[in-house]
Amino acid sequence: MNTDPIADLLTRIRNASRAHHATTHVPHSKLKENVLEAMKGKAFISDYKVETDKKNFKSILITLNEDKSDLTIKRVSSPGQRIYIKNEDLKPIKSGLGITIISTSKGVMTNIEAKKQNLGGELLCEIY
Repeated sequence: MNTDPIADLLTRIRNASRAHHATTHVPHSKLKENVLEAMKGKAFISDYKVETDKKNFKSILITLNEDKSDLTIKRVSSPGQRIYIKNEDLKPIKSGLGITIISTSKGVMTNIEAKKQNLGGELLCEIY
């Protein structure tokens, strides 16, 4: 049983990136898929694909970006301590080189998209 599936996703990506692996597998969930979509939009990963095995269990195959082998991924909010942020408090990460992934009322998005839509929400992670 995994108590924090987002932390598990980020740890698997971080470990595969540091071990110079081309791909990694994670169990499927819609939230993980939305986080991966935000990472793909900013080219932190190359691609991801949802796969189903013989027992109808879904998993996600993540193809890592070879140019981004030194990713720094920090989990900010956790199940024990949720961190929420207002739109006014959204700041650029590493002078715009990194992103913050936020779970808003309109879905999971980056800090740049949330700022444009004037939304705040739960601060999931920082990637740079």
